[in-house]
Amino acid sequence: MTATIEAHGLEKRYGKTRGLDGLNLIAEPGQVLAVLGPNGAGKTTFVRAIATLLRLDAGTLRVFGHDVRNEPVAVRRLLGLAGQFAAVEPAMTGRENLEMVARLYGQKRATARASAQRVLEQLSLVEPADRLVRTYSGGMRRRLDLGASLVGRPRLLLLDEPTTGLDPRSRIELWDAIRGLVETGTDVLLTTQYLDEADQLASRLVIIDHGRTIAEGTPAELKRRVGGSVIEVHTPHRDQLAAIAEALSRIDHRQAQIDAPTRRVTISVDRAGDDLMVALRSLDATGVEIEGVALRQPTLDEVFLALTGRSPADADAAAA
Repeated sequence: MTATIEAHGLEKRYGKTRGLDGLNLIAEPGQVLAVLGPNGAGKTTFVRAIATLLRLDAGTLRVFGHDVRNEPVAVRRLLGLAGQFAAVEPAMTGRENLEMVARLYGQKRATARASAQRVLEQLSLVEPADRLVRTYSGGMRRRLDLGASLVGRPRLLLLDEPTTGLDPRSRIELWDAIRGLVETGTDVLLTTQYLDEADQLASRLVIIDHGRTIAEGTPAELKRRVGGSVIEVHTPHRDQLAAIAEALSRIDHRQAQIDAPTRRVTISVDRAGDDLMVALRSLDATGVEIEGVALRQPTLDEVFLALTGRSPADADAAAA
């Protein structure tokens, strides 16, 4: 079976800066592949290369067997693209936006109307379809933008940080729409900095940093790669966080991590049950007040931190 995307040794330079530095990646059909990485890791550069919007300096990139460099027209016929911000016309209705895009794809008027109706039903936008887009919520605009990329029935949908700036409810609605697309046969490549989003949607993850692939696998495989379990302690008192971290760090002399805004301290352990008992005795001896203690698997945030040396929040702050 032909891979959806095959990338081997991709390089893209911007002066002395390397946007891609030997990136390797394979996406198989019938899945959501999430590409994760801090700001500047090369995620958007990779998406733009697939979309034939930039020319690579080296490497081979194929989409459903078509070479992006030599067959750009054939590749573009297979793609839909939704970027970080909704690109819809607010002075038109939702239906008019979709029909206009369908006509730009070369569809005849009757076909464009049918395509627009199909997408409106697919994304649960039939009820507001004939309202001006300026009256839509942010989440509805993002779904309409997603719909504009679907009127041409793409085999591969490229989503570059699609839920940026959305409220939690709108994000969940868009997630549901993306799941529905995969169920009807559209492959999805998703770039995101929201690791809960990748955990929710992706059947496979690729983490890139400095233009290279540094890890790949299912969410469960990457969590196991970090190893062990995580002990998580919550306290009502921020001034006790340091004492809790010191107590937990006595477990095999590992360093505990403090998250002050949530009043939480975490530490990775190898011997789940035994280390939890050690932690409880150490905390009891310290005399700190605890709201809760949990033993759990690592999160993707912790995987990201372990593999890149940065948390997503750190990456965002560095780019701000």
